[in-house]
Amino acid sequence: MIRCRWCNLNNPKYVEYHDNEWCKTNFDDKYLYEMLILESFQAGLSWECVLNKRESFKQAFDNFDIDKICNYNDKKVQELLKNKDIIRNKLKINATISNSKIFKTIQNEYGTFHNYLKTFTNDTIIYEIDKTTNQLSDAISKDLQKRGMKFVGSTIIYSYLQAIGIIYSHDKGCFLYKDK
Repeated sequence: MIRCRWCNLNNPKYVEYHDNEWCKTNFDDKYLYEMLILESFQAGLSWECVLNKRESFKQAFDNFDIDKICNYNDKKVQELLKNKDIIRNKLKINATISNSKIFKTIQNEYGTFHNYLKTFTNDTIIYEIDKTTNQLSDAISKDLQKRGMKFVGSTIIYSYLQAIGIIYSHDKGCFLYKDK
């Protein structure tokens, strides 16, 4: 089976992610939150690196329980910084806590984070390949940064939009390719 050229076929987690999750619409707020956290940890690294540590992140970050993460204190940050199974970047860990509070504020303002995203997408799926940013990722990134989020540049947001299925980007040779 032919897959997207970026998919490391020697990594079963990556193949599973590519085949069953990437670019598939999933607008459940818990999933949207998890993916935003994971994508923000990707900044400067590969997605494969983050994906390989996903289960460890899940354990370290209390199963991505937003209420718990919003209340993390210095002791918890120090605990995370000592966890060799996750990406131990203090700026990203602190950003996760801060971004979680902003995520909750957006949920309260719009009802769900997906409703917030729909104000940019008009609930449509974009089909495009070979891009790392676009006007949509630029606009969402700019708004999230204006709200105070960190590690949400346009490239990270583009990857996020692919991950949750708003941007469909399977390569033309991939068995999952479609153009609408």
